[in-house]
Amino acid sequence: MEPKERIIVALDMDSLAKATPVVEALAPYVGFFKVGLELLMATGAAGVVQHLHRLGGHLFIDGKFNDIPNTVGGASRVISGLGVKMFTVHASSGMDALRAAAENKGSSMLLGVTVLTSLDDGASQHIFGASPMEKTKLFAKDALEAGCDGIICSPQELEFLQGDETLQALKKVTPGIRPSWSEANDQKRTLTPAEAIRAGASHLVIGRPILNPPRGIGSPIDAIQKIAEEIAGATA
Repeated sequence: MEPKERIIVALDMDSLAKATPVVEALAPYVGFFKVGLELLMATGAAGVVQHLHRLGGHLFIDGKFNDIPNTVGGASRVISGLGVKMFTVHASSGMDALRAAAENKGSSMLLGVTVLTSLDDGASQHIFGASPMEKTKLFAKDALEAGCDGIICSPQELEFLQGDETLQALKKVTPGIRPSWSEANDQKRTLTPAEAIRAGASHLVIGRPILNPPRGIGSPIDAIQKIAEEIAGATA
């Protein structure tokens, strides 16, 4: 993959009016755009996908489906039918729901969400009764067995997962990426782009460091180019 193909820009915004100029400006420079719940709820999945596809954006729909198997399967069939490149289902929804999603993913890449990057060790223990690292590995194994193409995980779990040869076939898509020149904001478990790529990430989800880069970095395109150069150095 070219470095730019590994970059996913997070469209964490509440309207197509805000998303449109971003996709128009950045589509030639990145691989994908992540559409999350805020934009999906504001506009509706079909409307978002059709509009952003017309602008040339390749889409990753981060709906994090988490429901009974029949509902997850139906939602997966609908979203994959819109021609999106990637979409997500929570690994915590269980094996039957993961399998239902895999059976209805069409040509889209199905990603199992493991432990959110906003959760620290204490929160993970409270919710799952295990550390982020332990639970991520368990969810990754479930995702692989169910037929997922990859997982969403914190970059800090990447090296641990790389040590398990059975998980090598999974794509590793990682939010919580913060270049050394950006702020961590609400992410708890972060790495730089180069660190994440070296640890085994296939794709990097990046929002604020690209959309609102520090003044000294320049424009969003300047930020993307710096990140792409860092990725290229990590893969050389």
